Order: sequence, then C-alpha cells, then structure tokens
Amino acid sequence: MKTRRIKRVALAVPLGIPFMERLLSGVLSYAKMQGNWAFVRAPEQLSPSFEWLKDWQGDGALVMITSKRDASVARSLDIPVVNLTAYLEDTGIPTVMVDHQEIGRLAAVHLLEQRFRRFGYYGVRDIFYSEQRRSGFAETVRQAGGQCKILEVLPVEASPGNWRRHQRELDSWLKSLTPPVGIMASTDLRAGIVADACSRLGLAIPDDVALVGVDNDPVACELCQPPLSSVARNDHEVGRRAAALLDHLMSGRPPPEKPILIAPDGVVCRRSTETMAVDDPHVAATVRYIREHLHEKFGVERIIANSGLSRRWLEYRFQASLGCTPYAMINQLRVEHARQLLASPEKQTLSQIADACGFSELRRFRLAFRRVTGKTPAQFRKQSTPSCMSPT
Repeated sequence: MKTRRIKRVALAVPLGIPFMERLLSGVLSYAKMQGNWAFVRAPEQLSPSFEWLKDWQGDGALVMITSKRDASVARSLDIPVVNLTAYLEDTGIPTVMVDHQEIGRLAAVHLLEQRFRRFGYYGVRDIFYSEQRRSGFAETVRQAGGQCKILEVLPVEASPGNWRRHQRELDSWLKSLTPPVGIMASTDLRAGIVADACSRLGLAIPDDVALVGVDNDPVACELCQPPLSSVARNDHEVGRRAAALLDHLMSGRPPPEKPILIAPDGVVCRRSTETMAVDDPHVAATVRYIREHLHEKFGVERIIANSGLSRRWLEYRFQASLGCTPYAMINQLRVEHARQLLASPEKQTLSQIADACGFSELRRFRLAFRRVTGKTPAQFRKQSTPSCMSPT
C-alpha cells in the first residue's frame, strides 16, 4: 500500500484567544480525517505576526491577517495561504470567516424579541468585522422601525494611553440613550466595558440596558455582572472549512472568488438580556416578578396581588404595553425558559423541565408549549434549531 506524503501546514495564529482555540479544533477535526497533515507553530508566538513563514519550507499555512503589512507578507509567500479573520475588508488572500453581518442581525432579532425599540451599537472603527456587525445590527433595527445610536471608537492599539478619554466618551454616549435600551457590543470584551460603565452610571442591567456581546467566551461572559448574553460564532465549523479550503489549494486547485462565510450558531441567552422593554413601570415590575419566580407554581391572582393594582387595571396596562394579558405573558415566559432548557446539552426529562418552569403538570406544559411555538416540546427538542440557545 502506497504511503501518502505528509503535508506540512503552518498555524501562524496567536495563542490564548478563545475563539481561535475553538477554530483550531475544527482544523484538527479535518486534519484527522485526512490523516497525513503535520502542523508547525512558531515557539513563544504570542502575536499574530507570521514573518517567519518567509523562510519556512512547507505546503501551506493558516494565518490571521490583522494589518495591511500582514496581507502583503501573505501575498508574497510561495505556498497556499488561507486567512481566518476579518480585520480587513480585502486582503487579497482566500478567506474563511463567520458571517459577521448575520451576527449583527441575530443580536438585533434577539433584542427585538424582547420588545426593545431603542438600540445602541458599541464597536470599533476601521475594523471590518465590527463594521459588518454594526451594519447587520443597525439595518435589522431600522427595518423593524427601531432607532439605533452608534458609538465606534479607535482600536486600543491605535490610541494607547487614552483609556480615561474612552471611558468619558462611552459614559457620555450611554447618558444620551433613553432606557430601556438594547445594546450590542462588537465583542464580549467590549460588552464588559459597557457593563462596567453602566455600573458607574447607575444603569441597571438588564432593566435599563439589555446587553449582548459576540464570541460566547465563557470566561468573559461569566465575569460580567450579570452574566452576558452573546452570539456564538460557530468557530469550529470555520476552522473545518478553512482546513478544507487549504487542502483544496494545496492540491493545485483555484481559490474561490469571494470569502467563504459560515453562519453563526445563534444567541446564547444569559441574564444580561433576561428582560422585556416596557415603559410602564407597573408592567415592567410585574414582568420582572414573573421572571424571578418562574420556577414557582403560581397564577394571575398572585401577580395581581403583588402589583397592587386591580385585575382590570393591570390587564388594561398589559394590553396597552405588551398587547397581551398577564396570563398570556406568564405562559410566554415559561415557554421561553423551557426552550432554553430543551436546547441545553444537559438533557432533562420533560417532566423535570415542566417543573423547573413552574407548570403544575406535564399536560399543561405540553399544551402551553404547543400554543406558543406550534410544536410539542419533544418535536422542538428533536427538530428545532433555535436562534437563542442556552449556555454551553
């Protein structure tokens, strides 16, 4: 049996970035199927620079292009190269990346589902992925009739030593927004900066500001208070497709004419967006009470007693603010929580989920779930791929 020649592939990417580590797992998954790839990385390589590839003798490289200088170096190499990032709009190098406009659209849809009508986008100037996320977010908001205010700042490396100025700029922008407002930040780390500013300014998350980031970095998301909702990028698939493209190029076949875009996984919901945008303070407080007690078994009578209003007056205010009755809202929020539990990798029985969502019996859970989603819980778990997933 003829032994296949080993293909030597350089991984010219920085270490320690969570999304890049997930992406490399996709590369490794593809390489294992091929069985004849050997990887090379520069030792102690903390930056994305890949100047060392000029003198390297191998078959191909996966790189992270973050500057025009990087793009120039990549184009000068005598081996096939695939770019893994979207810092620049046009690198002249075959690229596989997540669909950043779709990331922005998913974040906007998630906040629109929470009934927000005022929005903000906090991103970075002159970085293509941030511009694309802003475009997808703001356009989706506009099409839904919402308003979006945008703050884009210079990258940290372009303005070192100006941290206090950046803080003042962000504080001023946040003060210009009218709560309740839904904000998307270009990354989880940027969302953390927004969360810190909200704390300084006395803005409550999620009641005044509902906040969603990008990357679904578990550490960054859980470090936020409250934990951060985030768009998961589907990095594993990006890595797998990038490896497949590099294999295609190393076999002498032509590159694609356009970047290959990979659909993101969806929004991973955490407490930073567990709210509903309501201007009526009585309705907002009642919705918050329902959310906080979803695991308990109660009906309309309990929330009426808690609100201090008559049943008729509370129902009128619910209809005016949300277009539904308090009873319908209880069921909607219970089903929303059930969807998250059904999508979780920690599989619970339907009876356990019904109990965790406050349904008095499994039959009532099934009826309410089907009324809201059009599917049974079992069908949803088996067939549906929801845009809003539970944390992984």
